[in-house]
Amino acid sequence: MTTTIQANDVLRAVRIGMRLSQDEFAKAIREAGKALREPNDASKRLVQRWESGQTRTCRPAYARALEKATGRPIEALGFALSLPGSRVHEDGAGGHDMEPGTEKVTQSMGTATVAQPAAEDYSGVWLSRYEFFSSSREQTFTASHHVLVVHRGNRLTVESLPGASSNPDSPIHLDLTVDRNVVTGSWTEQTAADGYYHGARYHGAIQLLVEPTGRRMAGKWVGFGKDFDVNTGPWELRLLDRSTSRAGIERFSVVPE
Repeated sequence: MTTTIQANDVLRAVRIGMRLSQDEFAKAIREAGKALREPNDASKRLVQRWESGQTRTCRPAYARALEKATGRPIEALGFALSLPGSRVHEDGAGGHDMEPGTEKVTQSMGTATVAQPAAEDYSGVWLSRYEFFSSSREQTFTASHHVLVVHRGNRLTVESLPGASSNPDSPIHLDLTVDRNVVTGSWTEQTAADGYYHGARYHGAIQLLVEPTGRRMAGKWVGFGKDFDVNTGPWELRLLDRSTSRAGIERFSVVPE
């Protein structure tokens, strides 16, 4: 039995997408706590522990502050769910870290195979586009987002940039695995509360093929509809900029043309 620490690339992608340093992100969490009348002691060190995976969960007060600061539910921020009875130890006045023994444990399975890391780094800002058919409007629509891709090992974490969606306030998240030129995983979209779908949260599966240039991925998505049917359509990602710097992200924090 070995203890495996898995980095929280989702939270890191969300923070980078918000164009905040770890210090600034911690300050935003503290300010959110004050607004909720639940002061907390969020620090750069705590953010580092979250992002590195050393701490895989957080206390309810931190979870609520994170949700307010990011505008996303805690389950969409890459944290592991706390099990009933999990012990939390105190860390300073606030206390937030899980017991070291509560981290995910995995067992070596002998001949089990592990996907090898992709040779190319796909990190950067990409243009995401997918098509869907609206049965109630009898029309096909295209949704576009500027997204940040964080590539670590054979995993891709994809987060839409704030204010960079053709459907306002409808962020998307993709959790993908790379196996050579095949990318497979899941997608989630939280629609706008005041939009056509009234804040509904949709999710499904996706598979893409990476072109030899490494600058485009294209394939299909699959997901459920409102009438208990399963829908599908094309989805593609096109590389815009390999930089994940704050200036580069600010440049694409606009609605795609």
